[in-house]
Parts: sequence; structure tokens; C-alpha cells
Amino acid sequence: MIVRNTFKLTPSGEREIVITREFNAPRHLVFDSLTKPELVSRWLLGPEGWTMPVCKIDLKVGGTYRYVWRHSTKGTEMGLQGVYREVAPPERIVHTEKFDQAWYPGEALITTVLTEQNGRTTLTMTILYESREGRDTALKSGMERGVMASYNRLETILAQRAST
Repeated sequence: MIVRNTFKLTPSGEREIVITREFNAPRHLVFDSLTKPELVSRWLLGPEGWTMPVCKIDLKVGGTYRYVWRHSTKGTEMGLQGVYREVAPPERIVHTEKFDQAWYPGEALITTVLTEQNGRTTLTMTILYESREGRDTALKSGMERGVMASYNRLETILAQRAST
């Protein structure tokens, strides 16, 4: 069963965006899908037309990650990286995020919390920007469409993994 109508993206306070999404899968599968490069590179692609040729994850406090996306027809690339500040499997990840070519000012701090009830997992991601301007720029960027498309892909991958 696909639960794609459970996505919410909401501004909070002066500098935050809170994203929630429910998945029909246990949280250990969702956590794995957020932290294993072979899975992340399959779903974290935003709108159609993007691939992720670089997906490196060193999942530990102080470890880093690096993602690079490439548009399949335009050839443009977009990269970002960050540092893990907290890793508590399978319930919580805190990390920084900074794009190579900043499309919002500064760096963001992202806290992801996974809660499970009756085999379903709710992902709550809180993104804290350095400024209100950064948050508002992100909100105007179309990020909602990209995040929603990525989470829909993740739901499909989770359904496949749960059935094996």
C-alpha cells in the first residue's frame, strides 16, 4: 500500500522548515534507505531527469557525506556535502548541509527523526537555516516538488524491500 498523500512541508518559526512523510515500512528499513549509498542514490533524485553519480556516506559522528546530481539531458550538475553531528540508528540523524553553488545563503542543520507505529514509520525532518532569508529562498525554490518526488520513489523502494 502506497501512502503518498501523507507528505507535508511547513515553515516553522523564523528559520525552519518541517517536512513530514509517512511510509508503510518499519523504521529500520527507512533508516537504511536514508543512510546506505546504494539505496540513497536510487531515490534521492528530485524531479524526473536527475541521476546521482556520486553518493558517499561515512555514517558516524564527525563523518561526512557527499552527493552530486546530474541532469540526464542538460548535463548540469548540483552537489552538496555535510557532516554528521548525531547518528542514533534507527531513530535519529543530525547533519549539516551546504551546496557547492549556494542557492540559499549559508549552511543548514537537518534533524531527521523516525517514529514507528504498527509497522508504519513517520519521518520528521526539521531544516534549520542560518537566516530567514535562507529559509524563504529554499521555500521559493520548488524544493517541495523535488522532495515529494524523492519520497514517492522511496516509498516504492521500501515496498520492494519489505516484500523480499
